[in-house]
Amino acid sequence: MSENITRLELGGREFILLGTAHVSRESVEEVGRIIAEEKPERVCVEIDNSRYASMTKSRDWSSLNIYQVMKQKKGFLLLGNLVLASFQRRLGIDLGVKPGEEMMRAVETAQDLGIPVSFSDREIQTTLRRAWAKTGLWGKSKLLSAMLSSVFATEKLSPQEIEELKKKSELEGMMDELAGYLPSVKEVLIDERDSFLAANIFKSGEKRILAVVGAGHVPGIVRRLGEMHENGPIDTAEIEAVPRRGFLAKALGWLVPAAIAALIVWGFFSAGKAQGIEMLWIWIAANGGLAALGSLAALAHPLTILASVVAAPVATLNPAIGVGMLTGLLEAYLRKPQVQDFENLHNDIASIKGFFRNRFTHVLLVFLFSSLGGMAGNFVALPYLTVMAGK
Repeated sequence: MSENITRLELGGREFILLGTAHVSRESVEEVGRIIAEEKPERVCVEIDNSRYASMTKSRDWSSLNIYQVMKQKKGFLLLGNLVLASFQRRLGIDLGVKPGEEMMRAVETAQDLGIPVSFSDREIQTTLRRAWAKTGLWGKSKLLSAMLSSVFATEKLSPQEIEELKKKSELEGMMDELAGYLPSVKEVLIDERDSFLAANIFKSGEKRILAVVGAGHVPGIVRRLGEMHENGPIDTAEIEAVPRRGFLAKALGWLVPAAIAALIVWGFFSAGKAQGIEMLWIWIAANGGLAALGSLAALAHPLTILASVVAAPVATLNPAIGVGMLTGLLEAYLRKPQVQDFENLHNDIASIKGFFRNRFTHVLLVFLFSSLGGMAGNFVALPYLTVMAGK
């Protein structure tokens, strides 16, 4: 009997939860064996329909339009998606396992045995958009730093360490750490998906169901299945929707530009034209200079770097635009992604060099680094402007 199996008897129904590590060769082999041994009436897997389609079909990456990504302000969303894929792909390469291979083995085994399969996870795009929307400014900063560190990290996990991630003590420690570091992200990535997965598993009408899920979701799913047995099925409509930004959140986006503009205007009226102009140049130098430095760090085209100096102050005064959108669009125009960039995207995201080499991901890096530079410039300039305005 596998130690990774949790059995739950509820109202004459049996739920068999098989916890896996997503890049574990042992998990891949175990999934096929357990399904064949248990022969459940239905198999539920922790992937969504879209992800299954992308895993089983040759995806046409050229359908991704970098211009539309920038214009629709989906740069952070797509970059986050690629970073997550990058992390799993690097682990998979080290261990000789494709990300999600254990889920594919579950589907294939069930199909071979004539067992119905349910794709029970929430759409990945919905999860990422909810995580971003529910995270405040400080949380977004920590999330971006975590994303960047995962891209540039070179540390490798051994197969033994991967298997350790399936142990309850290890998982509890990781969940507690994530909850303390980014509680809103933990809520969306773990808690909400526990509820979503449990709801889809519960609503299956069969008496004997086997669910293949990441080991980190097992305790939450068990808890929610018990709650649904007592209180009935839950409505997942709320956690499938992306929350809209409230009035306060929208207003805060204009707070920094309004403060900067007010300080500079005050400088003109209170201390005269000379100091007002000096304050204006300090702000342009900090904001535009650090945005340009960010573009330089991303190895942007020289014209993009120069454009950052001009674009950042303009974008700061109008948060609806954003310097990253402008620099990203210009970089995409100057170094237009080629067919081979889309064809090699799956492999290029597995390395730092690949991220910079691939023109598609390179545009996203220019977008990210120039955005971070512009934001840093605002926070650098504000104290100086405040002091000068008080003279």
